[in-house]
This record gives sequence, C-alpha cells and structure tokens, in this order.
Amino acid sequence: QVQLVESGGGLVQSGEPLRLSCAASGIIFSVYTMGWYRQAPGRQRELFAQIGSGGSTNYADSVKGRFTISRDNALEMVYLQMNSLKPEDTAVYYCNGQYYSTDIWGQGTQVTVSS
Repeated sequence: QVQLVESGGGLVQSGEPLRLSCAASGIIFSVYTMGWYRQAPGRQRELFAQIGSGGSTNYADSVKGRFTISRDNALEMVYLQMNSLKPEDTAVYYCNGQYYSTDIWGQGTQVTVSS
C-alpha cells in the first residue's frame, strides 16, 4: 500500500523545537523528491521545505535557518527539524512525495505554537 504517515506534531511554546517524521511505504522511496507543506487556517497549502533524491535541499524564506529537512533512504523516512518555532508556524503539516506525475500525500499532523 502506497502511503506517507506523518508523526511528531503537537503543542509547543514559542522558541521551542519540534521534530516531525514521515514514514513512507509502498514506493521506491530513494527516487522521490520529498517535501513538507503546511496549511494554516484560511490560507493555502504552501511548500516550505524540499529534499531531492540526491539530498539537495530548498527552503522558503520564512523557515530558512530555523528548519532542516533530511531523509534516510534506508529507513524510508523524511524528517523535519524545526527550531525557534513561532506562533505563525502554527498549521497542519503535510509530507509529500513526488516522482514525475506521481504525487503522494500524508494525512497531516497539527503543529501549534503558543506565544
């Protein structure tokens, strides 16, 4: 079964760290470009961190320097280390995998940052 399952979301205070994980199954994980999206209430889902099959990374300006995306191809996992969290980081966080026309989504995990 093809699926992505996120974990690690929760409620944290401003300035605290949080680490999200995404477990992949049913795909040849190593060829996929993996990304983290987030969607805040009333806003569009946005891509903010991406890691290619070769390990190259890209970040949105809003998270650059605070968030780090990484992957473990042997474990078929992608991670998001979030530091210095801010209330504006509050959103549902989604894991995404892309390979040519194939686009896979996780169910999302809520991250809430209190001030």
